[in-house]
Amino acid sequence: MKLGRFTSSEGRAAFDAAYDAGLRTLPEPAESTDVPTAFGRVRAYRFGDAPGPPLVLLHGRGATAVSWEPNIAPLAEHLRVYAIDLLGEPGRSVQTAPIHDADDQAAWLAETLDGLGIEAAHLAGTSIGGWLACNLAVHRPEKVASLALLDPAATFARFPMGMLLRTIPVLVPFTANWATPRFMRWIDGQGHLPGDDPLGLIISTALRHYRPALPPPRLFTDDQLRSLIVPTLVLIAGRSVVHDPRRAVQRAEALVPNVQAELWPDATHTIASQCADEVNARILRFTSRP
Repeated sequence: MKLGRFTSSEGRAAFDAAYDAGLRTLPEPAESTDVPTAFGRVRAYRFGDAPGPPLVLLHGRGATAVSWEPNIAPLAEHLRVYAIDLLGEPGRSVQTAPIHDADDQAAWLAETLDGLGIEAAHLAGTSIGGWLACNLAVHRPEKVASLALLDPAATFARFPMGMLLRTIPVLVPFTANWATPRFMRWIDGQGHLPGDDPLGLIISTALRHYRPALPPPRLFTDDQLRSLIVPTLVLIAGRSVVHDPRRAVQRAEALVPNVQAELWPDATHTIASQCADEVNARILRFTSRP
């Protein structure tokens, strides 16, 4: 049975220390819940008590709920916000059964929303979290009130070959130590050194010590994107390295029926934090419309 795992007890301890330090940078959650699903236990943090459909935040690869630190407080002033640790990723969620495909990915997320008592949620996802949000809307549209996709990976355009090649040294034990900082600086696009801040330390520690066992995200077909029935906001980073930004915007505009697709020329793949004030305002404006 293939499950995500830490490569050693020392690696797990290093990650836990980084995670705990990162968690202290967040506002105090109103509630912390471990939701049982058929695939494992999902950790969810709730911030704010606003009425109406809540906003559920889905982070990028290895980033945990801590990655939403610049966004949570401003969003929670107007919305009930849940930040979850993705199942099969390092964090406080615990995977207990294999996740085989996109159906399974949609199933655990839908079960999580049910366990939180959420009938339908606004979903905001960045990178792989954007893919997960879109995937839920494809497979379980009744659980989604709207989508805000922040430079989503493998959603509107494919991973470039250069990114796949750069990933390989990060996954090889003999090269991971020197390759991980370089890979993170390249993804970030702003020259930041991993470990300079709590989130950077979480991601770099996760890359070194955690091995996910998740199916690779498959690019959505034209018919799947045409099937999206919920209001959809797509913010594509003009300096993104995970896809062709112009291709992503063009495909979103051409296929998604009820979409607002925008190319932010100066943004990098870390758009949610790099442009936090603008992204927060855009999400709030989008979710507040009738």
